[in-house]
Amino acid sequence: MLPSCPKWHNSLAFGHTITARPMIGILIFPDFQLLDAAGPISAFEIAARVSGKPLALRVLAAKAGLVRSSSGVEMMARDFKTANAITTLVVAGGMGVADAARCEVTRAFVQRVAKRGVRVASVCSGAYVLAEAGLLDGRRATTHWGRTRDFVARFPKVKFEPDQIFTRDGNVWTSAGITAGIDLALAMVTEDHGEEIAQATARQLVLYHRRSGGQSQFSSLLELKAPNGRFGALLSWARENLDAPLTVEDLADRAGMSARHFARAFAAETGTTPSKAIERLRLEVARERVQSSREAIERVAETTGFRDPERMRRAFIRAFGQPPQALRRAARVG
Repeated sequence: MLPSCPKWHNSLAFGHTITARPMIGILIFPDFQLLDAAGPISAFEIAARVSGKPLALRVLAAKAGLVRSSSGVEMMARDFKTANAITTLVVAGGMGVADAARCEVTRAFVQRVAKRGVRVASVCSGAYVLAEAGLLDGRRATTHWGRTRDFVARFPKVKFEPDQIFTRDGNVWTSAGITAGIDLALAMVTEDHGEEIAQATARQLVLYHRRSGGQSQFSSLLELKAPNGRFGALLSWARENLDAPLTVEDLADRAGMSARHFARAFAAETGTTPSKAIERLRLEVARERVQSSREAIERVAETTGFRDPERMRRAFIRAFGQPPQALRRAARVG
């Protein structure tokens, strides 16, 4: 109980009772990752306020009471017996996920919820709980990139997709590491309330842009050896101006260096050549737009600097093993 804040149990800050619909349950456990739970909670709460539609949020655990996160911060949870009315279940991840996945009470609860058609999702390593419960067998799923090898070895029946922000296969959703839980929540907001409410929610969260599920877990800028070094600002500028030629000479001129000196310095600092770095940025942005919009492939190629759709198609096959049209079709499955 929370005697100092009794309304926490009965309503959200915007005044709707906990019996309102929809009801979203967030499953936590000892040593859960705080942001895995708090991120989606904030996204759902803001979406409800923006849309003006009632929402109930309920934090759940195998044992009611204060549950300690891996950071030491505690969150109050109710037990599973209070969750009969939930319409969405989001399972957090974290350091304690192995014990949670082995917990018979937790597994049985997740199985029971899924059996009655509830939308079920996991954030980061929360996918282990869904997998142990058998919910991911034969389904597409993802988790944090750092757990790829272990997850694949443990759950060979899962159609694992290691380089995705989040996946959806029917009524089961999974997401990558920590902040990707917010992207997953925003995708659910889109399904529940529409794109306009999702975008407004993202703006309230001060997100730079809302990432699509098919987007890579890895940013091309972050993959470089020194993304925030001497050429960080230049690369950020290039990402926003991909329709420009962006030749070595163009980049060198903007950096205030000779082309030869720039090329050597860039390779030494970032671990790749300027042309390869620009192609990776073009691929990242083009892939996101191909998978998250209905924009014509020709238009995507033109505005991301590939110019020729065939040139972009060849680059996609080299990088992703599939042409743009195949990635677009796959992103719309489920």
